[in-house]
Amino acid sequence: MTFEENSADILHADTQTALDRAAASTHRHEALFSDRAFHIKQSAVRDVFDISIRPGLVSLAGGSPYLRSLPLADLGETVRRIVAEQGLESLQYGAGQGTEELRRQACEVMAAEGITDADPADIVITTGSQSAQDVAAKVFCNPGDVVLCEDPTYVGALNAFEAYEVELQPVPMDADGLVPEALEACIATLREQGKSIKMLYTIPSFNNPSGITLAAGRRQRIVDICKAANILILEDNPYGMLRFDGMPLTPLRAGNPDDVLYLGSFSKIFAPGVRVGWALVPRHLHRRFYLACEAVVLCPSPLSQMLVSAYLRDYDWMEHIRASRLLYAARCASMLAALTEHLPDGVSWTVPDGGFFVWLSLPEGLDTYPLLYEAIDAGVVFIPGAAFTPSDEPSNKLRLAFSAVPEEDITEGVRRLAPVLRRAVDAAGH
Repeated sequence: MTFEENSADILHADTQTALDRAAASTHRHEALFSDRAFHIKQSAVRDVFDISIRPGLVSLAGGSPYLRSLPLADLGETVRRIVAEQGLESLQYGAGQGTEELRRQACEVMAAEGITDADPADIVITTGSQSAQDVAAKVFCNPGDVVLCEDPTYVGALNAFEAYEVELQPVPMDADGLVPEALEACIATLREQGKSIKMLYTIPSFNNPSGITLAAGRRQRIVDICKAANILILEDNPYGMLRFDGMPLTPLRAGNPDDVLYLGSFSKIFAPGVRVGWALVPRHLHRRFYLACEAVVLCPSPLSQMLVSAYLRDYDWMEHIRASRLLYAARCASMLAALTEHLPDGVSWTVPDGGFFVWLSLPEGLDTYPLLYEAIDAGVVFIPGAAFTPSDEPSNKLRLAFSAVPEEDITEGVRRLAPVLRRAVDAAGH
């Protein structure tokens, strides 16, 4: 069966919304939905992830960490010991803010990147950083408020913000990340229109999906621009420790405790299945943020927190990160070499120095979404660029992920993708 024959597996967001409304309208409960419910979109990334597990496909789609290098048998014994020896604590309700031990350990992780003034009292343990994005939108944004974001940006954050009926305004990037002058111009234009701008959401290190890093020389300037405009920065930094050369850039939060709400995650530096992240919240904003988190999850999982704490306490987690950097650097190099060898003229790509992703640009006027159908028939999967922007316009971009794919599969996946892109470029006359 070709992908075209099974095209119901993936739908454009507007098509899916229309189908949702049509399905709901056949039942009397349709009137019970809130307006907000129809702003919750189907995720193209999750759809493609489901498809990518089909046998025979090379998936360059999912931004998953490599887990086989973890000491899985030892971690299994750790879980057994936690339940056997601390079961009454690990399987019971816990503190809404998270365990004190893990909050203290999160400070140690941040210190390795340059945030040396974090206080465990200002941290809230979250169900991954995704839930913290949702809470931030809930706490700070009214319908119609503006959230600024990089263009492109993380699809999960787009979905979280759009569910609260905010207006997402993309800000251009270049090879050095967010362009300060473009940020200033965007703020000025929105203010002239009478808009209320609440936050800048940014992934400054190895942006998902582009792999671009905000240059060190721009970081404080971005903070200063937002501070002058009374805009809170929501800094999402799941990949910061995974810089290939082992020298992470200092986060925006370092030295700016009042103006940056920092989101961290153990998904990329340990395991996404534990669903544990954290928010370092400016002290004057902490109570309302914490109460909103507690209202959603009551408490983060004590068992998951205790496993993460044991991993940080009893294992050489920094050695695992060092090994991961080398692995990801080699896989990235393999992808870049394959792109150079196989892709046609007219296609360009980013060259990341960390993280999980490479961002491809096709000639203007092409739409990579239909090309996904052809790629799957050719045996390879990617994520179309339209998933990573609030715009409804077609995108000539696409994301490739190298983190969880062996080098030989990366090369094969690019080899399969190349004819699809070549036909598109040739058909467009480029």
